[in-house]
Amino acid sequence: MNYNDIDWNDVIKREARGINNEDFGKVQDTEGNYVLVKRGIINKEQFYLPKDQAESYDGTILKFRLSEYDLKTRYKDEPFIKDAGSESIESDINKLEEELDSPEVEEK
Repeated sequence: MNYNDIDWNDVIKREARGINNEDFGKVQDTEGNYVLVKRGIINKEQFYLPKDQAESYDGTILKFRLSEYDLKTRYKDEPFIKDAGSESIESDINKLEEELDSPEVEEK
């Protein structure tokens, strides 16, 4: 299944799982190219997962090609650019680097 085949409106409030069936929590929202997932009862953790890392959706569980380690080290913070037209976090980073390298950016 391609991530473009997933009905992103249907995944809200569904379980999110990782490659080793790790519990990533529940999908709270989708925005642009990211899926907001929250887990925990008292100390809620939230993660912003790229849609292109989704592997499958069976109507109940949205499975990602990510491990628990990936989740905690790469996706804990809100993406600094939420560009609905971007392809992934890597393309967002490249775009930001290009903007910083452009002559219009003046140093203070």
